[in-house]
Amino acid sequence: MLTPAQMHAFQRDGYIVVRAFSSPDFCEQVVAFAREELAREAMPIEFEADTRYPGAPESRSAEGGATARRLLMATGRSAQLLAWATGEPLKSLLVQLLGEGVVLSQAHHNCIMTKQPAFSSRTGWHRDSRYWHFARPELVSAWLALGNEQPENGCLWVIPGSHRIAVESDQLDEYQFLRSDLTSNKTLLDSALPVPLAQGDLLLFHSNLFHAAGRNTTGMTKFSMVFTYRAADNLPKPGSRSALKPEIPLA
Repeated sequence: MLTPAQMHAFQRDGYIVVRAFSSPDFCEQVVAFAREELAREAMPIEFEADTRYPGAPESRSAEGGATARRLLMATGRSAQLLAWATGEPLKSLLVQLLGEGVVLSQAHHNCIMTKQPAFSSRTGWHRDSRYWHFARPELVSAWLALGNEQPENGCLWVIPGSHRIAVESDQLDEYQFLRSDLTSNKTLLDSALPVPLAQGDLLLFHSNLFHAAGRNTTGMTKFSMVFTYRAADNLPKPGSRSALKPEIPLA
């Protein structure tokens, strides 16, 4: 269970890290599974070229265009992954943050992230809620580090407390990324912090939290697993991308 201090930190900062949440053995099993899925090109896969992020190959046919970024639909790939994402002990933490009746969205995240050494792209400052469509922008994502994550291999950076800040449309670019060329954004960007994680650490973060990630400059692939959850009464908007796939209530 989350302590009162952790609950307060999540409300204040928009994220918390739960250390040693999953065992190294479990993490290594998931990494081995991910490598097998990549080796046999088990779709659906999002490739670096699909992201259009800075530094990504221009197309799948360009050099490095076949570099995988995300193994999508993780809940449908493995009963082990589904059990982790919908069962204890994760469920208890999510109930504390979202209330009873937590629901897993299969339309967002629901993937194994594979930031690879060559052709890995940089992710700009964004809120996940920028392209999600729910009654309220108050979802929680659970990010499990399957190996050590540091700035050198592209760990997440966050702007603490930014989930509570109103941002004007002119502070964002056409893709809804926070503009780095504006003086009005300087205070926000100056408060950014990296979130280094050890294997098995769990990062829980609010969908309105501004976060970013650099490139993987090491020689080893970084693997992470991430799922997103909503409260029972925070329904996806009909006809939107968020309502495209069936959701999974955490029984």
